[in-house]
Amino acid sequence: MKKLVIAVALLISNFSFSQTVEELKAEKSKKAAEVAKLQGEVDALQAKIDAFPGWKFSTFGTIGANFSGFNDWFSNAVPNSSAGNIGITVNGTANLDREKYFWRNSGNLNLGWVKIDDKDDPNDDTNFRGTTDVFTITSLFGYKLTKTLAVSTLGEYRTSFIENFNDPGYLDVGVGATWTPLKELVVVVHPINYNFVFSSSGTSFDSSLGAKIVADYNRTIGKLKFRSNFSTFQSYKSSDLSNWTWINSLGFNIWKGIGVGLESGLRNNRQETFNSPLTSFASLESTPTRLQSYWLLGLSYAF
Repeated sequence: MKKLVIAVALLISNFSFSQTVEELKAEKSKKAAEVAKLQGEVDALQAKIDAFPGWKFSTFGTIGANFSGFNDWFSNAVPNSSAGNIGITVNGTANLDREKYFWRNSGNLNLGWVKIDDKDDPNDDTNFRGTTDVFTITSLFGYKLTKTLAVSTLGEYRTSFIENFNDPGYLDVGVGATWTPLKELVVVVHPINYNFVFSSSGTSFDSSLGAKIVADYNRTIGKLKFRSNFSTFQSYKSSDLSNWTWINSLGFNIWKGIGVGLESGLRNNRQETFNSPLTSFASLESTPTRLQSYWLLGLSYAF
């Protein structure tokens, strides 16, 4: 009889527990549906806010870092050492859109440092040294002819930031047309553009007249933020003076603006290759075309 009572009690307890779990699951589903509905209303309100004219600001960036240390690790080329690698990227935009005109501004900063300390070599350099060093700011003003086409003027400045600031530095100034087929896409075509190149004595950089083409795409989909910027200058004087840069930035929000970020960049600039202290070509014309690249993966933060 005692065993029967225990069995019945366990059965009732198990049934009550199962019933409670099912009720909790049902309540959870109901709350999730309410949250989804509220999120839809919030997104609709945000869309109305974004539609109002005025300044729109956006900033997100990525931080990547790793550190390591070795002590009598003889399979390593430097068995007693410590090393560190730090990378930071920041992307920002400030855009004004009016009925008759627009003013779009953007900036990109990518900095990287690396160090290695050989504890068996008292004369080695233990300081952090700059690796990736990219700084670009762009300002585009346009007067609208139609909803998607405008006459425009563009100023774009590119240089390094940590070392050799403005040596070289590139300033593009030109006029032409801007096409905005989508809210997220801006295409600039300026057939009249002068590429000013600034450098110190001992280097051989030339400024020239040419055409400037820029394509910039910014998109936010849920927790994903993406930017792709392609900028090229095609010199009328010589193809050796032409250059292009393509930078892609991706940020995925995981929790309260914190997430995972990835940035990669490609560049082709024959003048930079020729004037680099790491190369030794006889002339600019004999300098081969070399594709420069960088990438950074780490934590991201969206403001």
